[in-house]
Amino acid sequence: MKEAAIKNSGVKKLTQLMRKQIFIPIAALLILIIFNLIADPSFFQINYARNSAGDPVLSGYLITILDNASELAILAIGMTLVTAASGGQDISVGAAIAISGSVVLRVLCGDNPRPDEMQASILTAFLISCLVSMLFGAFNGTLVAYFNIQPMIATLILYTAGRSIAAWINNNRLPIISDPVFGYFGTFIPGIPIPTPIFIAAICMIIIALVLKFTTLGLYTQAVGINPNSAKLNGINPQLIKFITYVIMGLCVAVAGFIKVTRFSTINYSVVAADIEMDAILAVALGGNALSGGRFSMVSSILGAYVIQFLTTTLFKFNVSSSALPAYKAVVVIILVVISAPTVRAKMSKLWKSFQNARLKKEAA
Repeated sequence: MKEAAIKNSGVKKLTQLMRKQIFIPIAALLILIIFNLIADPSFFQINYARNSAGDPVLSGYLITILDNASELAILAIGMTLVTAASGGQDISVGAAIAISGSVVLRVLCGDNPRPDEMQASILTAFLISCLVSMLFGAFNGTLVAYFNIQPMIATLILYTAGRSIAAWINNNRLPIISDPVFGYFGTFIPGIPIPTPIFIAAICMIIIALVLKFTTLGLYTQAVGINPNSAKLNGINPQLIKFITYVIMGLCVAVAGFIKVTRFSTINYSVVAADIEMDAILAVALGGNALSGGRFSMVSSILGAYVIQFLTTTLFKFNVSSSALPAYKAVVVIILVVISAPTVRAKMSKLWKSFQNARLKKEAA
């Protein structure tokens, strides 16, 4: 009897977990972990060696995943809020990252694309890029919130023109920062073996966690996404909330853009952050968040970002060409998103209950 009670308790807990929003990204992550354990256990090996600069650093596929997913995780924060509030997605983030990175380099380089010394402090360049990115976010937010333009159409403007604007900022030249300190933010700080972008992403997660915990932003965002008219009757300004989420999206873009340019100390306007907006949207969807807006789970979205990077790294490890990569990712993500759909999950829950009832009848007999 005791064993049966323990077994039923375990089944009950599993059923409760399956109903939670975070179940899908956790399940996807476990599948990828099991696959790599079977295919090549060395995938999880972490080495401690010296890099090209002679500094001791950690390396391995897991470190690569955590490092390369930093920008995507940061963008997932903004994309989750935008999606929840407006019921649409910002497809301009890749182009906006190009603008943000270009602004950083312009401030640091001035008129000389290859200066011997930086023309301003790194903090000044970062803050100016934050301001510019937030202004572009405000532009998108104004179109969506106050002109009632569908989010994908509103952000299509910047998606189309953004990379040209980025090239124009630096007169179509490719600036290069030779100061090694600038590269620390995208690689390693001497003496610290963990990539700096991991710390930057962690700081962003802590900040948004505190904001959602100690302010009403999360509650108001969900209320506006579920029913803006009801939210308005309860004293919430739907236009302002939508506008704020797009400004926050702009701030996330600035941080991601800063990481991108510090990784290489230069920029390629047409390639930098290419298609990252699609991955950011997929991270939100993979986290079980409704793309039509409303309730959201920030933790699930961030975990979804790391799952996508885990999948990307796994595919690269098994020599999948970069041109075929989107097709593989699309198939896997479509399966996961379909499984996470409310109707599918309801049917799965019904089948699971039927299985449980049949098992209990069998045990009773």
